[in-house]
Amino acid sequence: MTTPDETAAPQAGGADAVVLTRVSKFYGDVAAVDDLTLTVRRGEFLSLLGPSGCGKTTTLRMVAGFEHPDTGDVLVDGQSVLGVPPHRRNVNTVFQAYALFPHMSVAENVAYGLEQKRTPKADIRTKVAEALDMVQMRGYAGRRPAQLSGGQQQRVALARALVNRPSVLLLDEPLGALDRQLREEMQVELKLLQTRLGISFVFVTHDQGEALSMSDRIAIMREGRVEQLGDADTIYSSPASAYVAGFVGQQNFLDGRAGDDGAVDTDLGPLRSTRPSDVRPGQRVRVAVRPEFVDLVAEQPPGTSENTVRGTVIGVAHQGETRQFLVDAGHGHTLLVRRPTPASPRLAVGDTGWCRWRADDVHVFPHDGAHSAPPPTSVPDQRAG
Repeated sequence: MTTPDETAAPQAGGADAVVLTRVSKFYGDVAAVDDLTLTVRRGEFLSLLGPSGCGKTTTLRMVAGFEHPDTGDVLVDGQSVLGVPPHRRNVNTVFQAYALFPHMSVAENVAYGLEQKRTPKADIRTKVAEALDMVQMRGYAGRRPAQLSGGQQQRVALARALVNRPSVLLLDEPLGALDRQLREEMQVELKLLQTRLGISFVFVTHDQGEALSMSDRIAIMREGRVEQLGDADTIYSSPASAYVAGFVGQQNFLDGRAGDDGAVDTDLGPLRSTRPSDVRPGQRVRVAVRPEFVDLVAEQPPGTSENTVRGTVIGVAHQGETRQFLVDAGHGHTLLVRRPTPASPRLAVGDTGWCRWRADDVHVFPHDGAHSAPPPTSVPDQRAG
């Protein structure tokens, strides 16, 4: 799927950092990457986001040189790197397993690549010190990896990858081994580091929170292709397909048939959307509404019944700034509602309520097997009030 963002003109400053043109990679009869075209702009933080098996890591490995495309071309700094071995490409890679040498000190680990290139010793000392300063680890230069926390090891792996100042840094789920708090801290540090250095980062993740919080642009991948490419706000607010809508954030999905002027007939009643939609009257469609856009009230709202659904509260969860409600709307549908705590309704399990939302917040997608959404994220049925 091509979006307007994919055809945007490159930023100033010369050739793009990475360009993949109609790249495919097959393992037997299975296409891990399928006719993929993608540009990484110079100095941007681009995330490849998608579930396991969507082709994001294979794409990264083809840029790094660890895998070779069966068709297409890969350019780094405007030059094709087909046939160029990994160590001769102006890219470096950080993996989830940091692969630090346990018998070497932090400084020796960072210096290793420079030594393999026979860099003069004085230059090595200077570059290692600069790289450790980048990640705030100079004070740990003499320690061994076993003496470091997970977050500190992550910083050393980054320093080792950055010491040669590559044009592109490739990161393959590098935060996956960290606990939640440290992972969130490292997200902030990574983005600040990338902004400060001005190096293009290509970040592979299946965690939407990581991608949304750090990226200049996000490529949502599915079955070896890019389903949508855009900035975080566009991806979240204007998903190009039901698949993207369901993968990024949580959604309430309802199936129905399209009518005229944005109307949709569902088994929960009539719905309406004011957003442009590429569907025709009578077509099977999938409607998506995010939980934070659903209001929940104790009294039936006056006026039209469009975008209003009656249900029974079956779960309430307190989440600090928000309260989350599960509402049994009948016909096998459970709606998820998320409201700011101060403004949330005082409804308990067993109470009747009315869910309602604006037509501006309703997305309507063709109900096509090739573009259907994954199952909505399951939410525990928390029956404590």
